Order: sequence, then structure tokens, then C-alpha cells
Amino acid sequence: MDHAIALSLSEEDQRKGKTIDTGHHLDEDEQIAQALQENIGHNLAEDEQLARALQESMNDGPPRQHIPVEDVNSESTPASILPSNIFRTSGLRVCAGCRSPIGRGRFLSCMDSVWHPECFRCYACDRPISEYEFAVHENHAYHRPCYKERFHPKCDVCSSFIPTDKNGLIEYRAHPFWMQKYCPSHENDGTPRCCSCERMEPKDSQYITLDDGRRLCLECLHTAIMETNECQPLYIDIQEFYEGMNMKVEQQVPLLLVERQALNEAMEAEKSVHHLPETRGLCLSEEQIVRTILKGPIGPGNRIIDMVTGPYKLIRRCEVTAILILYGLPRLLTGSILAHEMMHAYLRLKGYRTLSPEVEEGICQVLAHLWLESEITSGSGSMSTTSDASSSSSTSSSSKKGAKTEFEKRLGEFFKYQIETDSSVAYGDGFRAGMRAIERYGLRSTLDHIKMTGSFPC
Repeated sequence: MDHAIALSLSEEDQRKGKTIDTGHHLDEDEQIAQALQENIGHNLAEDEQLARALQESMNDGPPRQHIPVEDVNSESTPASILPSNIFRTSGLRVCAGCRSPIGRGRFLSCMDSVWHPECFRCYACDRPISEYEFAVHENHAYHRPCYKERFHPKCDVCSSFIPTDKNGLIEYRAHPFWMQKYCPSHENDGTPRCCSCERMEPKDSQYITLDDGRRLCLECLHTAIMETNECQPLYIDIQEFYEGMNMKVEQQVPLLLVERQALNEAMEAEKSVHHLPETRGLCLSEEQIVRTILKGPIGPGNRIIDMVTGPYKLIRRCEVTAILILYGLPRLLTGSILAHEMMHAYLRLKGYRTLSPEVEEGICQVLAHLWLESEITSGSGSMSTTSDASSSSSTSSSSKKGAKTEFEKRLGEFFKYQIETDSSVAYGDGFRAGMRAIERYGLRSTLDHIKMTGSFPC
């Protein structure tokens, strides 16, 4: 009995022991599970903190700003650097600048590459780009100020950056031939233009002011013809040009250089004259007295001196009494005007009927254009001189009589361009109709047709 009781108690103790042991293991499992849960929660909290830090870092950085149109042309795009303190390398990356491994540390990620911060440099100044916003042009990065300095257009007159309009767009004016860019304000602020080449006066240059108020740039002044005697060699050149085309003018027609006022007065006294709003040449048929320039207004070193004029009485011995040309224009412009007026004289002296403005002015412009073309092609002017011309001219140079400078050739192309693009009916449309006729039938046949019919051949 005692043994049985003892055995029973022993089994009960074992059962209790097992029960206690099982409870112990359950407590351990619960502790492990709780620890795992806390660890997961801790990791999630860390991830949330990291994400929040990244977001705050991006928010704390400078905001992306639109790069205005004037700073970025069609080949440039705005770009930004992502915050460099976010990126820390964990693998092997190669810097696009020095081509060395970046390793563990800060780096920049932009333009589809990674860079050491000191290797991401401006293509213009070669200094590191640390700003959040930069410009890209032809796959090169620039500081925004450097990009503006290199690519933003500057005014050729005041040398300032051309301003933007209210919409942020660059607005400027440009001469259609010279492509001189300038601020729109210069059209109304009194900035002078050269009366010959039409270019505006830059702030770092000084144009010459003639007696009648016209302004002349120094390049045009270099070959400008200032007085009547100085123009005689050019007159001989053009007479020879006409003779070479079998259009010799037999009569001796006086050529006079005059001031604008004298030209306007002579034009008012003349009858049935076609002219532009600003006349620079005139073929006269009436007897009158005009004041011609005996001594020009430009002295040594381009100094302004007193101009000397004198009266010249025109006597009618034939259908043409004189040719007047405005003084102070470059040789090629003076020559083209003279070639034009010589054609007026030729038509009158050869008995052509009264022509319409389109036909008469048109064929005269054709001859002016042909003379300019021959001068530009030949590359040199007349070598003839007169003692009076060489002694009286203070601005004469070898370029007036010999090989032309590159600017003078370009100037000749500009005068041709003016004739070709003239929008007036008489001078512009007339010239184009005359050129078409000459290209198709030749000059001689065109002139014969004009003499018979008073019109261009179709």
C-alpha cells in the first residue's frame, strides 16, 4: 500500500514536472516571438525614418526652377543635381569625370552618370558645379551664369545682354544683311546709323557727322568721295564700262558732287523726274546754277574742316546738262549711283521715247547692278588718277583705286542686295523685270525692244 502510494505520488510529480517544463518552453517561445516582433517594428521604424529623412532632405534642397527661354536655346536643357548627401556607394562605380572608382562616400548622380563632387565641372570656367540647377548644352554642363555669358545674345550696339520681353522671350532686331543684333529700344533712342551701310553706331565706335547731318562709319569713310575733282577718275571708269558694253556716251556731261540741299533744290527745278524719297543722284536736263563741292569737309586724321562750295552754271548743249551725285558716299555706292544716272543720260541722248518709271528706273538699276558685279568680280578699281584729285583728297587711299579690302567687297554685295530687294514698283519691280529680260534676251536686244515699244520684252 505504501509502495503504491509512493509510486502514485512519483507519477504525479512527473506529470507536474512535465507540466511545469512545458510551461517554461512556452514562455521562452513567447519571448522570442515578442523580440522578433519588436525587432521588425524597430526595423520598420528605421526604414520610415530613413524615408522621411530622404524626403526632408529633398524638400530642404533648393527647389527646381524653370530656366527661362533666354538662358536655354533649343539645344540646351535644364538639369539638376540630386542631393549628394543621400547617395553613398555600396558597389563599384566609376566617375564620369576622372574615370576613377568612386568608392564609399558622397557622389553626384546627373546626366545619366555618377561623379565625384569635385569632378562635375562647368565646361566654360572649369570650376565645380555645386548649385542645384545648371544648364546643359551639347552634352556639356554649365553654371547658369557661364551659360548666359557664352550663349545669351548680346547687343552689338550697347554690348549688354539683350533683355527679355514680358513673356520671358528674347526679342531683338537684326539687320537683314549685316545681321547686326541690337535691342529694340535702339530704334527709337536716337542711336545713329551709317548713311551708307545702314549699320548702327556701336558705343565703342565714333561715326563722322557730315555737314548735312548724315553719319558715316569709319569703314565707309575710308573710301568716301568728298569732292567733285576726287570723283573724276571714277567717272572715267564708268564711261569705260559703258563703252565696253557698246553703249558709249559721246557727249561730255559734267559730273558734280553736291550737298543734299543743292540736290533737293535741283530736283525741284527739274521736270518729269522719277526719284526715291531720299535722292542721292540726279540726271539734269534743265539749265540752272548749282553749288558744287570744291573742297570736302574731312581733313587729315579725319578732322572735320570747313567745306568749300562754289556755283556751277549748267548750259543746255544737249538733252543732258549735268549729273549730280550726293557727296560723302563710299566709292562703290557713288559708282553705282553714277552708273544709274549715266543710264538716264544714255536713254535721253539716244532718243528713247518717254518711258514709264518702272521701265526707265528698272533698266537704270540693272546697269548699276551690272557695274557693281563687275567691280566685285574684278577685285580692283581704276588705277587712273589726276593731280587735282590726289592733292585735294584728304581721305584718298589705295583701296579707292587698287585692290579692295574684304569690307569693301562685302559693302559692294550689300549695295547689290539693296537693289535686288527693293520693294518699290519703279526701282524694285522694274529692276527684276529688267534682269529677267536681259538674262533671257541679252542687254542689246532688251534695249532695242525698249526703244521700239517702251516696255521690257516678255
